[in-house]
Amino acid sequence: MSTSSHINRNLSVMPLQEFVLDGFGGGPQTQALLFALFLALYVVAVLGNLTMIVVITLDARLHSPVYFFLKNLSFVDLCYSSVIAPKALATFLSSSKVITFEGCATQFFFFSLLVTTEGFLLAVMAYDRFVAICSPLRYPITMRPSVCARLMLGCYSGGSFNSILQTSFTFSLPFCSSNHIDHFFCDVPPLLKLACADTTINELLLFGLCGLIIVGTILVIFISYGYITVTILRMCSGGGRHKLFSTCGSHMTAVSLLYGTVFVMYAQPGAVESMEQGKVVSIFYTLVIPMLNPLIYSLRNKDVKDALRRLGQRHTAT
Repeated sequence: MSTSSHINRNLSVMPLQEFVLDGFGGGPQTQALLFALFLALYVVAVLGNLTMIVVITLDARLHSPVYFFLKNLSFVDLCYSSVIAPKALATFLSSSKVITFEGCATQFFFFSLLVTTEGFLLAVMAYDRFVAICSPLRYPITMRPSVCARLMLGCYSGGSFNSILQTSFTFSLPFCSSNHIDHFFCDVPPLLKLACADTTINELLLFGLCGLIIVGTILVIFISYGYITVTILRMCSGGGRHKLFSTCGSHMTAVSLLYGTVFVMYAQPGAVESMEQGKVVSIFYTLVIPMLNPLIYSLRNKDVKDALRRLGQRHTAT
């Protein structure tokens, strides 16, 4: 009797080797429907972002700071949807929904890195528009290639810092109560529910870091667009005002989509409690936003539409 209880105690504290992604409930028909939905969103996201990267790379007229950042935005969107979607698609079709402990940590690390990088990048893009509209004469010097490269490096560095902290704090927890993750990918809120230790520090870290990043980047965006709005309203030309508002509108739409969903998921106390809401919100920011961003920037941007047309004519001619 004592030997059996000793074995059970040892098993209960053994480190987990794998997790099970429970995802969404429902039978085979529901899983097939979810597979079709995720596949459609992912294919459109991949094609849209690859198209933006190729068009901006090949068209010399788009070799400017604003499109340099836009190409990086497409790259980040392509990568972070690819971190989530393939594994989710595999689990919908398979009876085995297992992901290894290392695979789970790796998925979360890259997802956290890329989504944080996108937040910083949107702030940098707002600053770029501020300099272009409010200080046009200084723009070529202020936003020279070396500065743009350093700004992008800063975005990735900030994303890496947040990701390293979140991953190390989360995956150092003891997971001994269950290995079933109530989600379709490895994320902090459902993982914290599996820990058999006090997660107060982890929740404070999640809330504090995400809040700090969101507030900091939103301040940069709001201040930039405050100055931009004042500058645009002072313009005499109605056509010029309309063009600039239209250009900035694409960026503000992308900002609203990302920050709205991330705030709902991470930056409010008690966000960790609502798993079902979290799954739906997660679909939006892992697949819908990466799918929408290329459409937002291409459909509302005359330069991108012209570049697409030129690329199409060049392809037809050859």
